[in-house]
Parts: sequence; structure tokens; C-alpha cells
Amino acid sequence: MRLKGIRHEMETEMADNDFKYMIQDISNIYIGARSTYGELAENEELPHKLREVIVRIFLKEVAEDTTPENHLFYLTKDSASYRAMKKMRTQFRMSVWQEADGKKRKKPGYVNREYTLDEVVDSEELHRKKDTIVVEEMHISKLGLAMVVV
Repeated sequence: MRLKGIRHEMETEMADNDFKYMIQDISNIYIGARSTYGELAENEELPHKLREVIVRIFLKEVAEDTTPENHLFYLTKDSASYRAMKKMRTQFRMSVWQEADGKKRKKPGYVNREYTLDEVVDSEELHRKKDTIVVEEMHISKLGLAMVVV
């Protein structure tokens, strides 16, 4: 019986680790949405300025164990975190459950796409569905990051 519990814990940990990464290309930074801000602030591979944004802005409003996935649906337009994310041109890759409508969607299922920060903050529908949405990735523009004053 205990073996099933250990196996489930390992599978859950592996699933969480699938969304804990940091990748960069020429113009963007991609961060797995299950990485905590505390982990990101200590990650030496992350650009120094982004680590400063996390420490000086995000961690002033949320706890260290908060993930971008958790932070996203509680942002308000008057918060410093929102303003910093807006300047960094932050987008989020999410899978949203869509019911079958009989026309375009023949079967119900998850639809994966990238959402802008404003699309998520302004959407009442996404806030209602937040428990079924899988936030996979936070995407930050390096040019936008350069515009942030810390």
C-alpha cells in the first residue's frame, strides 16, 4: 500500500519538474510556470536584472514559494508586479479546457495557446476556469526586460 503512495508522490514530483525550467534564446526568456520565485531568484542562469525584478518587485507582494502559475490569477492592474510584467511584455502559455460546441470543436479537450498578460487579467472567463487551466510557461521579452527600472 505504501508503495502506491511513494509512486504517486514520484509521479507528481516528476510532473511538477516538467514545468520547472529556464530557457533563453536571442530575444526571449522562457520560464516553467511551476518554478517558485525563491528558486528563480537563486538561479544563476537567469539574467541578473530578472532576478532583481523578482526580488525587488515580485517578492515584495508575494511569498517566496509563489509560482508564476499561482501569481497570475491574483494580479491586479494597480500592482507593481503587473506593471513590471507589462513592461517585460510577459506572456503565458496555457492549456485551457474547451467544451465541444458541435461546430469547430467536435470533442472536448485542452487547447494550448499563448496569452498576453492583459488577456488573462481582463478575462472573467479565464478567472472562472482557473482551477482547470494548466499554466505551462511564462515568456519574457529580453527587450522588455531592458525597459524595466529596478
